[in-house]
Amino acid sequence: MKTPTSITSATPGTTPPRRPRRTMRQRIIRRVAMVVPLVLLATLAARMGWLDQAADQITFRHANWFDDTALVEHFRTVVTHNGMTDTPGRCLLFIVNGNDPPDAARFDVMEKHSGSCPGDGKTLPKLFTLKVNRIDQTVQTDWGSPGTYHPMPK
Repeated sequence: MKTPTSITSATPGTTPPRRPRRTMRQRIIRRVAMVVPLVLLATLAARMGWLDQAADQITFRHANWFDDTALVEHFRTVVTHNGMTDTPGRCLLFIVNGNDPPDAARFDVMEKHSGSCPGDGKTLPKLFTLKVNRIDQTVQTDWGSPGTYHPMPK
């Protein structure tokens, strides 16, 4: 007659030994160890503007050159991330010149001071102007040199 042996390795026809169950403390530590770095990474990405830039690259299409609202949102991201202004995007006001021809447009970029935007609420300083050629899909600006236009920095 055979004597029973302890199962130390999986043999054909038997089930392998089970790992001991994790305690509640171990489960919580594992979840926290996973969530904290992800939250820190998401916060860093939001602070650096990477999420805004990624969303702009995904949503801005070539057909949007004829849509003023889409252009304003695109320019809001571009001018805040390429160093043209230190003003947060929510504190920028884009005024479209309505007298321009359909294939071109001028946007005056103003700094608003109201609500959560710091500064004197009675002023609306002009930062620079953007000249848009919708057909060629090019933008020129007088940033840094009022009245003299040059290609907008990327």
